[in-house]
Amino acid sequence: MNNEHLMTSLLLPPMSQEVHRNKRKTFAIISHPDAGKTTLTEKFLLFGGAIQTAGAVKNNKISKTAASDFMEIEKQRGISVATSVMSFEYQEQLINLLDTPGHKDFAEDTYRTLTAVDSVVLVIDCVKGVEPQTKALMEVCRMRDTPVIIFINKMDLEGRDPFELLDELEETLNIRVRPLSWPIGIGSTFKGVYNLFAKGLNLFKANKTQIADELIKVKDINDPVIQQQVGDELANELRSDIELVEGVYDEFNREEYAAGKLAPVFFGSALNSFGVNELLDAFVQMAPRPKGRPADVRFVEPNEPKFTGFIFKIHANIDPRHRDRIAFLRICSGVFHKNKFYHHVRLKKEFKYNNPYTFMARDKNVIDEAFPGDVIGLYDTGNFKIGDTLTEGEELQFKGIPSFSPELFREVINKDPMKTKQLEKGLAQLTEEGVAQLFTKQPGSIKIIGTVGELQFEVIQYRLKNEYGASCEFRGLPYHMACWITTDNPAQLKDFLRIKANDVAIDKDGNYVYLAPSSWMLKSAQESYPDLDFHKTSEFKTDV
Repeated sequence: MNNEHLMTSLLLPPMSQEVHRNKRKTFAIISHPDAGKTTLTEKFLLFGGAIQTAGAVKNNKISKTAASDFMEIEKQRGISVATSVMSFEYQEQLINLLDTPGHKDFAEDTYRTLTAVDSVVLVIDCVKGVEPQTKALMEVCRMRDTPVIIFINKMDLEGRDPFELLDELEETLNIRVRPLSWPIGIGSTFKGVYNLFAKGLNLFKANKTQIADELIKVKDINDPVIQQQVGDELANELRSDIELVEGVYDEFNREEYAAGKLAPVFFGSALNSFGVNELLDAFVQMAPRPKGRPADVRFVEPNEPKFTGFIFKIHANIDPRHRDRIAFLRICSGVFHKNKFYHHVRLKKEFKYNNPYTFMARDKNVIDEAFPGDVIGLYDTGNFKIGDTLTEGEELQFKGIPSFSPELFREVINKDPMKTKQLEKGLAQLTEEGVAQLFTKQPGSIKIIGTVGELQFEVIQYRLKNEYGASCEFRGLPYHMACWITTDNPAQLKDFLRIKANDVAIDKDGNYVYLAPSSWMLKSAQESYPDLDFHKTSEFKTDV
C-alpha cells in the first residue's frame, strides 16, 4: 500500500471514535545495536506495502539507506541515533511503528519513546543472545509492564542453541517466555520455522529485498508434509524439540502477555525477509489497542470523548531545506482535529495547528484528524518541551517522561565568536530535542552539555556545524552526577547555593542543579543539607 492510499484512509469515512481507536496498534522496535532492529523495521514496512524494496544499512551493494534513518549522520555512520515514526496499514489495522536508537548513548530517547507506545518488539541476535542494552531496555519495559514480543534474529547464521537462548531470556530479562514458532536447523542447516501459533511450515529462502515467505499449511507437527520438505533427520529433530517445548512451557496466555508477564518468541532472519510475515500477523492479532496513561491528577482512559495528548519527542531540521521543528504528539484520548484550538497546559495558552502530520520516516503527510494511539507531528515555533500536555481545557500533566541525570559533562567552547547566536540557538534546539541536557553556570554564562554517552557529543558537534553553521569544541569536566534541587527551606537553599556556587548550574527551565564532583560529595551535601531534596531525574513529583 502506498503513502497516498494510507493518507486517504486517514481522512477517515464516518465511523465511531471507538472503531477508529480499535484499528490502531502503536509499538516500538528495540534492541542492542546491530541485532537487526532497523532491518526488521524496513521489512515490516515492506510487508505492509509502505515501501516496495528494502535496503540493508550496511550492504554496500544497495545504495539506498534504511528507510527509517533520515538524519545525515545516521546515513554516514550506519546507525540510528533518533527515533523515527512510521505509519502503515496491515490487515485493516493502522500500525504506528516507532524505530528507536539501539546505541546505548541514545538510550534516553528510547526510554521516552517507550512512554508513547502500547507494546514492544524486542530483537535478539541469535549469535550474541542477551546483550547489555537489551537488559537496560527491558528493565524500562518491566517498569511499565509493557507487553513484549521477542524476535530472535539471524537464524541463517551459526548461532546459539534455541533452548539455551530461551533460558537466558528468562533468567536475565526477568520475564517468562513462550515460543510460538520454532527453527528447523540453524546457520548452514537452517531450513525454516514451524509456526506453533498458526500451525504452518515456513520454508527458508534467502531474499534481502523482497517478500520471501513460503508458508505451507500443515495439520499438525506429525504431518508427513514436513518430512517431504525438510527430510527425515530435521523433521524428527523438530518433533522432538516441539515435544520438549510443549512439555516445558505453559500454553500461551494472551492476558499474561497483555500484562507484560509473558513474552511470545518468534524466530527468523530479518535481512532475508524470513519469519517477518508471521511475526507481523501474530502482532496484529495479539498486540494491545491504545491504552490509557497516568496523569498528575487522574488516569486518562483512551475512550474518553475529550482530546488529550503529550509531547514525547522534538526534532529540529527533519527537512534541512526548510529548517522545520517538529514536536511528536502521542494522542491519549478523544479526537485531534486540524485547525482546532487546544490548551497548552504548561504555558496556559491556546494554540491551533494548521498542518498536523503523519510520517513515513522523513516524508510528512497532512491529516485532518487523528485518534488515540496515533503519533502525529506538530510544526513548532518553540512553544513545546518534552513532556508538555495538550488538552481541550483540562489542567492535567501526563507523567513518566523525565530527563535523567547525565553521566558525562563537557563545557562548550565557541570556536567562532561571529556565530555566537547560531551556536546558542543550535544548543537550545538540540537540547530541547532531548539528545542532551544544557546547563548554564555563572559567572560568565558557561554552557555545559550533559549526556549519557560519548557519541552524543559527536552528533551535537556535527549537527551544530551542518544545520546551524556553528563550530564548537568540548572540554571535559570532572562531574559525577547532576541532581535537581527542590526544598521547602529557602534559607537552607540560599546557604547551599553560596557554599557550592562553583558546582551549581541552572537547567533550561530555570531549575537549580547540583553538579556533584563525586558520589562522596553528593552524600556529604545530602547529610549537610537535610531539607534539600536531590533528584536524579527532572520529574520531581514521581522521583524515587
